[in-house]
Amino acid sequence: MANYIHVPHGSPEVPKLDVTVQDQEEQRCREGALSLLQHLRPHWDPQEVTLQLFTDGITNKLIGCYGEALDPKHVCNPAIFRLIARQLAKIHAIHAHNGWIPKSNLWLKMGKYFSLIPTGFADEDLNKRFLSDIPSSQILQEEMTWMKEILSNLGSPVVLCHNDLLCKNIIYNEKQGDVQFIDYEYSGYNYLAYDIGNHFNEFAGVSDVDYSLYPDRQLQGQWLRSYLEAYKEFKGFGTEVTEKEVEILFIQVNQFALASHFFWGLWALIQAKYSTIDFDFLGYAIVRFNQYFKMKPEVTALKVPE
Repeated sequence: MANYIHVPHGSPEVPKLDVTVQDQEEQRCREGALSLLQHLRPHWDPQEVTLQLFTDGITNKLIGCYGEALDPKHVCNPAIFRLIARQLAKIHAIHAHNGWIPKSNLWLKMGKYFSLIPTGFADEDLNKRFLSDIPSSQILQEEMTWMKEILSNLGSPVVLCHNDLLCKNIIYNEKQGDVQFIDYEYSGYNYLAYDIGNHFNEFAGVSDVDYSLYPDRQLQGQWLRSYLEAYKEFKGFGTEVTEKEVEILFIQVNQFALASHFFWGLWALIQAKYSTIDFDFLGYAIVRFNQYFKMKPEVTALKVPE
C-alpha cells in the first residue's frame, strides 16, 4: 500500500516483458499465458503445462499454470498453512533500505476509497439494495475514525505486506513442498497484523463467501505460532515463542481483520459503481460490511494479557 519501496543498491532489476494480452476471450488468454511462460519459465515444455482459468479473480483474469493454486480447504491443512505462515514471515522480515522506517498508508488509502464510493445508483433495484443494506456515509466515516485511533495503537509493526493474500494467490508445489505468492498488485508497507488478518478473512472464499470457514482459535494459535517462529528466525531473534506472544498477535490480527473487511467493502462499492465485470460487487460489499459489524463486539472484547 506504500507509494514506493526502497530497493538496496545491487538488487536485480525487475524484468520488463513486452507481452500484452488484450483479448478477454478465454482461448486468447490461455495463448497469452503460454506466451508469457516462454519468458518466465523457458525450460517448461508448453505441451506439458496444465492451464486452468480461475473464476476467483474479480478484476483480472487468473490463469493457473501448474503449480496448484489453493482454495479454502487447502489453507486449513496444517502441512500447507505452516508453509504459508513461513513464506509470509519471510516477506515481513525483509529489511527496509538503509534503516528507513516505513509507515503504513492504510488509513490514507482507505480515506481515498471512502471519497470515491457512490451516493446512489441509476438502477432502481441496485439503489434500493444500496440504501437499505449499506451503512450511511456518516456511520462509515465514524467507523474509520474509530479504527484509526484503536488499531494504530495496537503496536503491530509496519512491514512489507502482500495485502491481498486470498487463496488463489497462493501457489502450492506438492512435489517440492513449498508455496509461492502471486499477484502483488496491492503490496506495500502496512501493519503486520493486517496482512495476516486479511488472509484469515480470505478463508471464507470470494465467489461464495462463507465466514463459518474463518479459522477458529485453535487453528489460529497453531498458524500464528508457526509464523512467529519463522519471523523470529528470519529476523535473527532465535525461534523461541511464548504463549503471551501468540496471544498478543492473535488479538492484533483479529482486530485488524476488521480493517480488512472495511477496506474491501469500500473497494467493492467503487467497483459496483464503475466496473463492467459481471460480478455482484454490491452484494460483496454488503457481506464485508455485515461481517465487520458482526465481528466488532467480539474482537474488541479481547484483552491483551498482563
